[in-house]
Amino acid sequence: MAEPVRVRRLTSQDGQRLQRIVRRGSTSSVRRGRVMMLPASTGGNRVPVIAKLVQADEDTVRDAIHRFNEIGLACLDPQWAGGRPRLLSPDDEDFVIRTATIRPRKLGRPFTRWSLRKLAVCLRRVHGRVIRTGREALRSLLARRGIPLRRTKTWKESTDPDRDAKLDRPDRPDQLEPPQPHRPDPRNPPVHAPAQRPRPPPRRAGRPTR
Repeated sequence: MAEPVRVRRLTSQDGQRLQRIVRRGSTSSVRRGRVMMLPASTGGNRVPVIAKLVQADEDTVRDAIHRFNEIGLACLDPQWAGGRPRLLSPDDEDFVIRTATIRPRKLGRPFTRWSLRKLAVCLRRVHGRVIRTGREALRSLLARRGIPLRRTKTWKESTDPDRDAKLDRPDRPDQLEPPQPHRPDPRNPPVHAPAQRPRPPPRRAGRPTR
């Protein structure tokens, strides 16, 4: 049968430091729980009893005791990582921004605007450089750099070879000057119809007239 997990004997310095932390009171919940684990284990309590005391998992209590036996009171401040490591380096982010600011047709793509899905697919194949990133990570990166991506429209592109020249013509209906507002002629003032008098309300049936 394996021996129960217990902390090593606390030194006088360890005990004084634990007392100062408890008296101070202003500490995080993680640190407070670990401070309570150590004296409880020194008093002979086993892991299940300590876990109920601090309202933590038994594996958490075992890990804290093992870490105290290895590094001492430094286990009160665990150095946890801030999540999954970044997939894109600063150089990769700059490459993504340069690609997002280039017209898709210059990269041989058959569309005029980027979308998140199209940009993510293009980054995996462009110039032989593989950059794998999700849409949300790509969206947040573009938002941080101030590059908006418009939602792709569903209309079809024109196949007319003279499309650009026609769009630049000055005689297009949408480029003509707006019509001037109508101004009345002072020699022929408009004739206004006389205002109609309001009709009296209908009389109730059976009411005698005076």
